[in-house]
Amino acid sequence: MEKLDIEKNRAGRKYPLRVQLMRMAWAAGRILFQIIPRPFYAPRRVLLRGFGAKVGKKVNIANTATIYFPWNLEIGDWSAIGEHAYIYNLGQITIGEKATISQRAHLCAGSHDYADPALPLLTPPISIGTQAWVCADAFVGPGVEIGEGAVVGARAVAVKNVEPWAVVAGNPARVVKKRELKK
Repeated sequence: MEKLDIEKNRAGRKYPLRVQLMRMAWAAGRILFQIIPRPFYAPRRVLLRGFGAKVGKKVNIANTATIYFPWNLEIGDWSAIGEHAYIYNLGQITIGEKATISQRAHLCAGSHDYADPALPLLTPPISIGTQAWVCADAFVGPGVEIGEGAVVGARAVAVKNVEPWAVVAGNPARVVKKRELKK
């Protein structure tokens, strides 16, 4: 059995110079993002767009949310990201319209290839469908698609795709019922 090659992993260049410079600029931008008072969503939208995010109209993002790489974020109109949500978007994260990412939810679009001794970085995208809801403290793993209208329950761990309008709960997340909207 081969052994891990952490030295090779650390020696590998994970990001081109352009991205490294953008990361340094965002380190300063993130401070501004956090000090903009809670009810002032528009300035945060403008700031994120300035760093390459595609942010729709009337999007509300809490100032305590962590967005790792704004240029890898697309969020549709009328969507929201709650308090202390963690958007670890080393890979692209797309959030549809009228979707909600609740407080302390974690969207993780980055991992490592554990089968390779050098543990190279992987950045599979995440897609959150229109009208979907990722509830408090839920985790959505790399490469996962959450379907339109789906609900990932509080503290659920979604490591596989979630069908549209399904409600999932648990670790690992399993379908518990279909979401039906009241008329």
